[in-house]
Amino acid sequence: MVHKLMMGVLVTTVTLSGWGNDSVFANDEWQRSTVYTMSNGSDANTVLVYRQHGDQLVSAGTFPTGGKGSGDGLGNQGALALSDEGDALLVVNPGSDEITVFQINGDQLVKKALVSSGGTRPISIATHQDLVYVLNAGGNGNIAGFELTPDYELISIEGSTQPLSGANTAPAQISFNPSGDTLVVTEKATNRIVTYAVNENGMASEPVSWPSNGLTPFGFSFTRGRVLIVSEAFEAQPGLGAVSSYSLRNGQLTVVSGSVGTTQQAACWIVITKNGKFAYSANTPSNNISRYKVGRAGKLTLDEAVIPNEAGLSPIDLALNRNSRFLYVLNAGTDSIGVFKVNRRNGRLTYVTSVGAPAGANGLVSR
Repeated sequence: MVHKLMMGVLVTTVTLSGWGNDSVFANDEWQRSTVYTMSNGSDANTVLVYRQHGDQLVSAGTFPTGGKGSGDGLGNQGALALSDEGDALLVVNPGSDEITVFQINGDQLVKKALVSSGGTRPISIATHQDLVYVLNAGGNGNIAGFELTPDYELISIEGSTQPLSGANTAPAQISFNPSGDTLVVTEKATNRIVTYAVNENGMASEPVSWPSNGLTPFGFSFTRGRVLIVSEAFEAQPGLGAVSSYSLRNGQLTVVSGSVGTTQQAACWIVITKNGKFAYSANTPSNNISRYKVGRAGKLTLDEAVIPNEAGLSPIDLALNRNSRFLYVLNAGTDSIGVFKVNRRNGRLTYVTSVGAPAGANGLVSR
């Protein structure tokens, strides 16, 4: 069911010890990756592109989405998403209730589609093969599904729109599980995790609501072993931020490790290394990052509670590049993107550099 355009590029590949079969990349991938964020400007939304050259992150261009941002915080994770093949970038426009699709051509983005999000105030996008689902936070909130065509158009999937668990849920993120047969949405206000079964035609089922182990479930990510790891802001109470892990099998969500504390405030954004061994949470008011070890079956252990965010104040999103060699941090306090090197053996972070980003920028993704 995948309809992706593949660009013929001759590359030489290397294997990085310690990362298993996920470590085969082009030689320049080791030194170069691309980072995307959006301005979220209320007059006009744009995507900003940065290129990693060795230890330096440099601006590589700004590209209008054709839509509008909200101009304010969205309380979200996943405002930008890459297609599975990495040839398309999808971006929310929360101020105009639209989604933009770009074709990726080196450092350049070519706008291919601008469509209604199927609701109001879109804040998060999920992709799997040629399926795209968007989370709309406005009004009562909903999810809506689309097909991504070979020409980078988005076609609405009839009957795919589904509600959230109720009204005023303050949703944060939508994402597919690794196999693409389930969608997950976190709801901050209800302390619920909502799942939707996705059939072979790409249609999502009615929502099934599960209680979050901890208060204010926010960002999340899956390991390749289908373990769901969720950050918990605990209503921003000092010292109570936490992370929980869950098994999601046969439509059942089961707690593996419940609310393993960061000892920091408001764990909100979370990413997992490609090998599934380490998870990082951004603790916004505490201005730092916490590292967790992810053990067998998804068991969590706090490995380092406080990693100073030397790039600036108020981290509001995280992204790992494709081989998890670099961790990028979007900082609201200094309007910057910080860069950390990731030690592939023990997960330790080493601050490298930072680069300016627009005030109000939202969302972060890397390839």
